[in-house]
Amino acid sequence: MQEVINHFEDFSKIPHCSFETEKMREFLVEYARGCGCEVSVDSAGNIHAYKGEPKVCLQSHYDMVCMGEAPKIEVYEEGGYLRAKDSSLGADNGIGCAIMMEAIKRFENIECLFTNDEEVGLIGANGLEHTLKSKRLLNLDHEHDTEVTIGCAGGVDIFVEMESESVDREGEVCEVEVYGFKGGHSGVDILSNPTNAIKTLASFIKRNGGEIVAFYGGERINSIPKHAKAKVIFKQIPKEEEHIRIKPLGRGKERVCNKSAEFLAMLNGFSHGLRSYNLEFGIAQTSINLAIAKLEEGEGRIQLFARSNDEGELRAIEFETLEFFSNFDTKARSGGFYPPWECKESKFSEEVLKLMKTYNPNIRYYAIHAGLECGVIGAKIPGLECCSIGPNIYNPHSTDERCELSSIERISKVVFEIVGMK
Repeated sequence: MQEVINHFEDFSKIPHCSFETEKMREFLVEYARGCGCEVSVDSAGNIHAYKGEPKVCLQSHYDMVCMGEAPKIEVYEEGGYLRAKDSSLGADNGIGCAIMMEAIKRFENIECLFTNDEEVGLIGANGLEHTLKSKRLLNLDHEHDTEVTIGCAGGVDIFVEMESESVDREGEVCEVEVYGFKGGHSGVDILSNPTNAIKTLASFIKRNGGEIVAFYGGERINSIPKHAKAKVIFKQIPKEEEHIRIKPLGRGKERVCNKSAEFLAMLNGFSHGLRSYNLEFGIAQTSINLAIAKLEEGEGRIQLFARSNDEGELRAIEFETLEFFSNFDTKARSGGFYPPWECKESKFSEEVLKLMKTYNPNIRYYAIHAGLECGVIGAKIPGLECCSIGPNIYNPHSTDERCELSSIERISKVVFEIVGMK
C-alpha cells in the first residue's frame, strides 16, 4: 500500500483543480510513457494509456474540488486517515489515480483512462474520443469499500440571472457572515441534510429587515454551501445568532440593490435538499443543491445542481425549478444534462462482488446519488461492462475530507487482483 500512498503524495504536489489540470495531465502522460505505455490525449483532456493485452480498463478522474488552501495541499496521516492541512484532500479521485499509477508500474497488460474535469459536469467523460481496448471498465471513484456500485444519478445545472439597479439607503451598515457549517458533497452528503449557509444568511437578513448591498454565498456548484457573507444595511443592528457573526461598520448611506427583497424571496422560498428517497438502495433518489448565490453591482446570480437516479424525476425537477424562477424577474436556463446510469448486474460486476467479499462478506451492490463517469462512458461504448469501487472517503469536497488508510490497502489489493486475472 505504501507505493500507492507515495504516488498520491507525489500527485498532490501538482495543481489539479478543475479547469486547471494542464500540469497534472503532463505529469500523468510522462509517467505512463515512462512505464512503457502507449499514450494519447483527446481534445477533452482525457488520457488513454495501455500496454500488452489488457482485459480490464481502470478509470479515474484527475481533477479535484479545491477548497481552502488547495491547490496547495499538505498531506498528513492522523488516526488511521489521510488528511490535508486547511484544504480539501483530493482523495476524490486522487487515490484512484494513485492506484492506477501503481498498476501501470506493476503490470504488463494494463489499460487506464484518466478523465478530465469530472467535478464540473463530467466534461471529460462527455467529450471522450478514445476507443478502449477492454470490454470491461472498473471505475475507482466510489467512496465506500463495502459496496460495488452498478448505478448512479444523472444531473443538470440550473443558472439564474437577475439584473437590478442601486438605490440610496441610510441605516446601520453591517458585514454579516455565516460560519462553522460542514458543507459537503451535494449528492453523497445531502441525505444527512447539512445546513445550507446561503439559506441561513438569507433568512437572517429577511427576518431582521435588512437590505443587501452585496451578497456572496457558496463555493462550488456540487458542494453544499459552507460559507456565506453579505454587506447589509439595517434599521438597527440585529443580535448575533448561532453561526452568524456581525461586524458593525457604522451608520451611513449605502447603495443597495432595488431587488434585494426579490433576491431574498428566491433564496428563502426555494426548497433546497432532498426531494425523494430510494428505499431499495437506501439513498437519496432526487435532490437539488442551492449552491451559489451572488448579488453585487446590479447583477444577481444563482446556481443550482439537481440530481436523480430516475430520469423522469430528474426532468421533472429541472422543469419545476425553471418554473419557480420564472415567477421572478429573472432569466433562468438549464444545461449540462446527463441521464442516470441504470442499475444492471453483469458478469463483470458479479466477479468484482465475489472478490470484494473475500475481504468483507457483507459487501453489497449499490447505486449512488452522484454522477459517475462509467455511466456516461458505458452509454458511449455499446457492450461495455462497468462497475465502480473505491476506498472510504469522508466529507469529500470539503476541508474536512479524510480517507481511511486501511481501506486504501483493501481496495488496492482488489484492483490488482482484478487486473492480474487471466
